[in-house]
Amino acid sequence: MHRVLRHCLSLHDFERIARRKLPRPLYAYVSGAVEDEASVTDNRACFQDYSFLPSALVNVSKVNTGVNLDGLSFAAPIGIAPMGIAAITSYRGDVTMARAAAAANVPCIMSGSSLIRLEEVMEAAPGTWFQAYLPGDELQINALIDRVAAAQVETLVLTVDTPVAANRENNVRAGFSTPLKPSVRLALEGITHPEWLCCTFLKTLMKHGMPHFENNYATRGAPIVAKNVLRDFSDRGHLSWDHVRAIRNRWKGRLIIKGILNPADAVKAIAVGAEGIIVSNHGGRQLDGSVAPLRILPHIIDAIPDSLVMLDSGIRRGTDVIKAMALGAKAVFIGRPFNYAATVAGEDGVAHAIKLISNELKRDMGLLGATEVTALSLSHLFHKGQARRD
Repeated sequence: MHRVLRHCLSLHDFERIARRKLPRPLYAYVSGAVEDEASVTDNRACFQDYSFLPSALVNVSKVNTGVNLDGLSFAAPIGIAPMGIAAITSYRGDVTMARAAAAANVPCIMSGSSLIRLEEVMEAAPGTWFQAYLPGDELQINALIDRVAAAQVETLVLTVDTPVAANRENNVRAGFSTPLKPSVRLALEGITHPEWLCCTFLKTLMKHGMPHFENNYATRGAPIVAKNVLRDFSDRGHLSWDHVRAIRNRWKGRLIIKGILNPADAVKAIAVGAEGIIVSNHGGRQLDGSVAPLRILPHIIDAIPDSLVMLDSGIRRGTDVIKAMALGAKAVFIGRPFNYAATVAGEDGVAHAIKLISNELKRDMGLLGATEVTALSLSHLFHKGQARRD
């Protein structure tokens, strides 16, 4: 085991180490949210609304955490959420996370805002899901969908909660932009974080050249470091469900819609032919004050009770996974901690993080008296605001 990993006993521990290793602008990008950070705060707080009702004297010598997601079998209902520019916070970050997930047999979603070509990631870890931010032009959408299909991606995840750029004030204060603008401040950040500078940035430059945004479009995008900030989200404002219908007609693989919080939108997603949805507020990084996914999850389940409903935003512990599953989620995805784990120790770090959260899930299920993760239900939970008779 990588020596530093002996000090990582939970997902929380990776952040402390990664914060020291990363230049301040990059740490701010990963860790931060938007405006007053109300959503990202509530994403964690809402889990405390539920307590467990353990069952005693249940034979838990064998606990099964395996799940089937629309025909795909996984060892645990815990996946890696899509995270942009992961290859600048750790060396070859997208490949690192995809390979670690494949080795552990858990799902991994590659971000469309990634710096490694999706074809390379798919070659390294076949079966990786690909998340797309739709371009605003129909021809560009079609070209991107065709490219994803040619790369033999089987599961396409469309993110629908980014019609305009979010107000990420923390990024501005920390000196972060996409692309990064060369400056004395940025240079000093690199010099004062020599491990990141040598083992991630300079190593990438020497072996692969300047990283570019590779997967927002069918063609190569802007470099990660540029004098002018060319990356633009404004062309998504006019996108509608009609575009999703057109994609569904063109895309022959599995389609997942990510960024759903409104039960009415959940119904629309299934109606247009999506195989499933991910209930998500983008980790609190888009509309501040948007409802925490765990809070709205029961209402989503009521709206589409027989559909594949997954969740991200705020999951950090095995107990969090249990609560989400008991409320109806079929799987959960975790973002920032896996990013930090890759920063701390590359593929070994991600593998260790997956093992930690998976072992927590299995242990906590045993303590709860539950033997099948797919059998978790409301009977295992007690809402703290619920009136109860003895």
